[in-house]
Amino acid sequence: MQWDDVRLFLALHRARTVGAAARVLGVDPSTVSRRLGALEEALDATLFDRGREGIAPTEAAERLLPVDVAEVVIVPLLPRLLARHPALSVELDPGETTLDLTRREADLALRTVRPVRGDLVVTRLRDVAWVVAAAPKLAGELGTLRRWTDAPWIAWGERLSSIAAARWLARNVAREPALRSDSLRVQVAAVTSGIGIGLVPEPSLAHFGLTPVRLGPALRAASEELPTDVLYLVTHRALRDVPRVRVVWELLLEHLAGRS
Repeated sequence: MQWDDVRLFLALHRARTVGAAARVLGVDPSTVSRRLGALEEALDATLFDRGREGIAPTEAAERLLPVDVAEVVIVPLLPRLLARHPALSVELDPGETTLDLTRREADLALRTVRPVRGDLVVTRLRDVAWVVAAAPKLAGELGTLRRWTDAPWIAWGERLSSIAAARWLARNVAREPALRSDSLRVQVAAVTSGIGIGLVPEPSLAHFGLTPVRLGPALRAASEELPTDVLYLVTHRALRDVPRVRVVWELLLEHLAGRS
């Protein structure tokens, strides 16, 4: 995806109608439709389902959404990084905004979609599995969960109902959740406080003091279908050996890919 493709995709995902996305981008709706068709053809994937109420992201589209790993993955590494290189200054930009590395809008990026264009160096770091988690006290009270509906749940709102974790919940948990939020940080806070159980990225367990929920035999087949994200480390080829980039790159490889 080129930078214009990224802007188009994010505008459509946030606006959820072609007309609203066109207004954000400053073009007419026919241009948005034409560019979306070209992008889907280039990716050989349908990114949005069209309907009377607007557009909805498909499973292919959800895989283009970045995962915010700054708090759990990056920040805990900073003391070690800055102790080794005290003159280094770090600017960390978390969230859903996809910066354009070909335009040097960032030195490095962690992404869940492997870039296919641009003069970039890409390394697959690790798989990140989603797990059913709870605060230790609630996990102890629940014991072994025999039915998904035997526990209160923390779930996604309507805006992110199409992502893989939200769809897994919709398929398997026939119970109104105790709390809905499209913010993963809010969800983790709710799970940590013991409001209910929820799906969290596996690295969040130790970071937030959570524990996996014990599952009975009847639930294990569905648990094997829990989604997994792939985390990629990306930089522009011209920056790969620049000292400030190299030291961060090597630390991330050391910590996340098990390399020394």
